[in-house]
Amino acid sequence: MQARGLLTPPTARAAEARPLVMRCGAFGDIVLLTVLLRQLHQRFGKQVDVISSGPWTQPLLEGERAVGRLFILRSRRTPYWLSLQQRRLVAWLRERGSGPTWFADRGEGRRLLSLAGIPDDYICDTNTYPWTPEETFADRYIRFGSYTPKAFEGLLPEAKPGIPRAARLNIPPAARHELEAWLADRGLSGRQFVMIHPGSRHLARRWLRPRSGASKYWPEERWARVVRAVRDGCPDHVILFTGTRAERHFNADIIRQAAVAGAHNVADRLSVRTLLPLLERAHSMISVDTGPAHAAAALGCPTVALFGTASPVLYRPGGSTTPAVALTGTVNGQQNILGIEAERVIDTWRQLSQFGRIPSADLS
Repeated sequence: MQARGLLTPPTARAAEARPLVMRCGAFGDIVLLTVLLRQLHQRFGKQVDVISSGPWTQPLLEGERAVGRLFILRSRRTPYWLSLQQRRLVAWLRERGSGPTWFADRGEGRRLLSLAGIPDDYICDTNTYPWTPEETFADRYIRFGSYTPKAFEGLLPEAKPGIPRAARLNIPPAARHELEAWLADRGLSGRQFVMIHPGSRHLARRWLRPRSGASKYWPEERWARVVRAVRDGCPDHVILFTGTRAERHFNADIIRQAAVAGAHNVADRLSVRTLLPLLERAHSMISVDTGPAHAAAALGCPTVALFGTASPVLYRPGGSTTPAVALTGTVNGQQNILGIEAERVIDTWRQLSQFGRIPSADLS
């Protein structure tokens, strides 16, 4: 780094600021973001301030030591003059002062940084860097976190090697205590679990339209065959179906067709804060490509994820080195979840679960 006396005072102050990251994403996006946060934390030896969105972000990041101040936005699309929250964010950023910033988002967020007075050359923008073929999101974040905003070239420490190529989630002890109370209320204390997550927001948004039109819809009868195989393979385990309120009926239809004992539909009965320690101790998970699958893999849970049209390489659950398998199928030459047969899911689950859990601290 250049000697402090040779820097202009504004640049010197900016170079000393904590790193700032903006990423407003879905559940799985925030799980993967932990790779970038740890990369920057290790590089600078400072906590990273984060601007994000969604009710899932706080419980996902609350145990993350790399995170400093966390500012949650409800909406970036609301006109600025109508959004008190956006104005509060801009005021906080101005008070905080400009510094090295990593913009890992799209859309209106960049405008808010500009309104806060953060110069363009203080920002690394993910949209300006090309994608590398066969790169997972975890690998991309490690690469992105090694870049330096133009204004600080030669002034900031270089990225350090050794960042794990997988997301990790730290769970506060209080969340584990809350899980124990949740299990006790349902008579499930001391049991082992296999997690099933068949729904997604694509399915939930269809309302009165047929489920079969959703890109991540996998038929109920195939799920039922998988559930029966799980019951045969783990006769003493509780099978927990997770999801949102809108996915509860889909879960119920699968459970009805599977007709096995010990299957519980807990869709909309689990907060994210309680779900995470449950995934941490689960035997395994079978899911469509969705946020909880990323969380399970990041917590070392053997995870089988069924992909619709998304890239199974880029969006591999939890990153590059988690105990996860991303399955895809084809229909008429196009990637399609309906091309995945139940027997393939069952065989993959059996093979993957033989290796058991991987402690999240060992993911590298």
